[in-house]
Amino acid sequence: MPDQCATTTFTETITCAAGAFAPGHLGELTQHVPFELADAVLEETRTGHRRLRHLPSRVGIYFLLALAMFPTLGYARVWDKLVAGLHGLALHRPSEKALRDLRRRLGPSPLKALFDAVSGPLARPGTTGTCYRSWRTVAFDGCSSLKAPDQPRIRSLFSKSKHRWGISGYPALRLTALVETGTRGLLGAVFSPTSVGEPTHAAQLMHLLSPKMLLLADRGFDGNNFYAAVARSGAQLLVRLGPHRKPVVLELLADGSYLTLLGGLRLRVIEADITVTLRDGQRVHDRYRLVTTLLDPRIDPAPVLVRLYHERWEIESAFYSLRHTLLRGRVLRSCDPSGLEQELWAILAFYQVLRRAMVEAAEAAPGADPDRASFTVALEAARDQLTAARGILPAEDSSRCSGRIGQAVLANLLPARRPRVSARKVKCPMTRYPGNPADPRPAISQDITALDIAVHQAVMPPPAPTRPSLTPGRKTLVLDLLRTDPGRSWRSQEIAEAIDCSNIKSLWTQLSTWVKDGMLRKIAKDTYALIPDWVKGNEAHTAADLTKPQVA
Repeated sequence: MPDQCATTTFTETITCAAGAFAPGHLGELTQHVPFELADAVLEETRTGHRRLRHLPSRVGIYFLLALAMFPTLGYARVWDKLVAGLHGLALHRPSEKALRDLRRRLGPSPLKALFDAVSGPLARPGTTGTCYRSWRTVAFDGCSSLKAPDQPRIRSLFSKSKHRWGISGYPALRLTALVETGTRGLLGAVFSPTSVGEPTHAAQLMHLLSPKMLLLADRGFDGNNFYAAVARSGAQLLVRLGPHRKPVVLELLADGSYLTLLGGLRLRVIEADITVTLRDGQRVHDRYRLVTTLLDPRIDPAPVLVRLYHERWEIESAFYSLRHTLLRGRVLRSCDPSGLEQELWAILAFYQVLRRAMVEAAEAAPGADPDRASFTVALEAARDQLTAARGILPAEDSSRCSGRIGQAVLANLLPARRPRVSARKVKCPMTRYPGNPADPRPAISQDITALDIAVHQAVMPPPAPTRPSLTPGRKTLVLDLLRTDPGRSWRSQEIAEAIDCSNIKSLWTQLSTWVKDGMLRKIAKDTYALIPDWVKGNEAHTAADLTKPQVA
């Protein structure tokens, strides 16, 4: 048919930087990393070029971000992606060695400065699903599944993990991030060998918290020092307690929770049983014990906070997008510590820039939750725009939708999140985390048809029984003995015989403790003398000891 053989010819105008700077772009994402920002981080870190080269330093910034966008391609293939839409320009084609030298000339500092510039909260205060009351919900967590090349220079810094099957094949590193749960955007990140724990990393990110945030964290961050640091930042917290904790019940609250004191902070503890009913009728139980700085049960009921804690799992989706969707589970490409640090900052910066474009697209649709934006769709659209060199500079008509990446995201919004449950397991034939055969959760994800939350009613502990008689404690007996001859040195065996103590080992422990408390001084091995301040009777020190029972 003639109409089926008809053709259409159209042209498109591409605007890019001039001369040797032309390959320095990220397609449409260049609007989120403009030329001025790239030049600013180069000037701040003093890594800009001193003379104009075929490969300017600004081009190196965008080349490193493009390496993060195409982790499966080599240097030459990534360069071809950058110049594919710039045909017709007389551009120099560098060798792989020249591109490698460009990376070494830049170093990791400008990429870290770039990440610091683009990191931070992404959503507006009124964006759906990003806030609880007036607080923006954020979460701490770590990821230790990033693998580095098995090279001597890497192994000197990042060691291999040991497990029951032996030693892992690649050195691993731990990445800990502070994430905005509503958008999965990065507020900050720290990485190091896996020997450094997540609480240590979290201490380096505490300065990013603010009084406008509500922090969610799992049991790995349960600690008095962590709570104190969060309190100093002014942020609220909702953290799951570890099983070893036995908080004291200070005051019962109307919803069954209670007030306690941990590390000098007045906190509220919520204990609840969670029962989910699956589509096949199976019922799965779990118990949560949460601690929070939100003390009023009338404003923040316990069931509401238990449901809110589930928002913490959004950080796992962020790590999945970073580790598997973007990197596809591959080993990082850099074979030296400096290059590895540079590569990681470039990956984190690119991830944050892409998240920013996704959030802007979701906010363009009224009522759309940012977690409905598909990371895969946005990533493929960004790759297409880079290859075509489209949208490098913002359009003159700013009233249009946020570019072709935004259009692709809005055209492929994910369905509203449905509650599901499955067993948590590591899909690896050789893992250092043994499976839990008693896990009642299904092996394959199933939909939840009902969720019941039963808050435990806390009970005040019974009062301590009163002692019918007061007998002097061991400290009082020892003090009275040593005061009979203050200038003398006493051996522990002499003290034990004088006060009729049969448990000499416990006396040794107490004598060492009293030395630390400043009551005694150790003259020689197993020999002690009374401190001059204790020669005369000191009721302030000994009054409390009179209420202690005699220790045999």
